[in-house]
Amino acid sequence: MNESATISGRTAWVQIGAVLAAIGASLCCVAPLVLISIGVGGAWVSSLTALEPYRPILVIATLALLAFSGWQLYRREEDCAPGEACANPAVKRRQRLIFWLITFPVLALLAFPWYAPALL
Repeated sequence: MNESATISGRTAWVQIGAVLAAIGASLCCVAPLVLISIGVGGAWVSSLTALEPYRPILVIATLALLAFSGWQLYRREEDCAPGEACANPAVKRRQRLIFWLITFPVLALLAFPWYAPALL
């Protein structure tokens, strides 16, 4: 396995981890609103707020994973041999596009507690 494939695979896993951490960080706030909006109710919905103490840890993990993923994508790569994936600018452009398409919704999930009152 060449170095560029390892970096691409690692970046993909880091991005998946960032998305999962963001979902965990916003679960205490988004899930009850979504469940109540679709008509699901009950006392157990309020138990989802029990995750609130873990929110700062998950937010820090999300931001760290996004920063690491961005660093992997935007750092200067050593010269690649012709024909390798890292030598193809279209591959790097596509990876960066996917990174930003993931980053904006993740940041919106993290900021949800601040703009949620405006939605209610």
